[in-house]
Amino acid sequence: MQIPVWILYAFASAFFAGITAILAKCGIRHTDSNVATAVRTVVVLIFSWLIVFLVGSQNSLAAVGGKTLLFLVLSGLATGASWICYFRALQLGDVNRVAPIDKSSTVLSILLAFLVLGEPVTPVRAAAMIPIAAGTWLMIGKKETQAQPSGKGWMVYAFLSAVFASLTSILGKIGISGVESNLGTAIRTTIVLVMAWAVVFLTGKQGTVREIGKHDLLFICLSGVATGASWLCYYRALQEGQASVVVPIDQLSIVLTVAFSHFILKEKVTKKSLAGLALLVAGTVAIAVR
Repeated sequence: MQIPVWILYAFASAFFAGITAILAKCGIRHTDSNVATAVRTVVVLIFSWLIVFLVGSQNSLAAVGGKTLLFLVLSGLATGASWICYFRALQLGDVNRVAPIDKSSTVLSILLAFLVLGEPVTPVRAAAMIPIAAGTWLMIGKKETQAQPSGKGWMVYAFLSAVFASLTSILGKIGISGVESNLGTAIRTTIVLVMAWAVVFLTGKQGTVREIGKHDLLFICLSGVATGASWLCYYRALQEGQASVVVPIDQLSIVLTVAFSHFILKEKVTKKSLAGLALLVAGTVAIAVR
């Protein structure tokens, strides 16, 4: 049985997304999360437009229709909001607690794909939502052997990130259908850039850009490159495949994220967390294979 190419793109997206969170966490330890988001978006934008010109997609820019452009803009705004919330959550909480909540956007994405795109929700997919929810709950539960982040602010930001991420996939699916995927990614990244820097200036943090240390800047830029690669693969997969399958595969990036958070960031992974991860992955795989 031959595996569709868009499935491979979805798995490639998951790989790059998995290392993005770790690189970003390393870069925002001493840098404001909004400033870091804005800086890394510059890297993603350069990466995205470079690919556009390498494949010659810029020639079709004038042919982009109004509806396509509208949904790409909306997708970009949703992405910007998701990023701002996600990286604020990463700054306040542990990667292996923030990431599961963000990945729970799978459930909402499936529901929206059914309501908006008319994609089917099979009994298997419906049943798979249960282990995803249970796994997420286990992974974000209190860790008895590790000091807790102060307050629950990280959790609020993580849930908001998941909501906006689910909107991103649906709006992106609609927008990407009328444009070459690399060009569509570059257009929406431009919107994210404008939004990210608008937040920086509105909060008066633009002066802190010059204060970013070389170590933080390196990891922020590397996370931007990883994000750019993930996006290019993700939206190519969305263009050719079903959103309700592509999104779950992309969410498998949490396996890499948790592994790297343990070995690189030395974050504690308890048996309860591993059980939750197993449930989350099992539910996600069940959705992906229908």
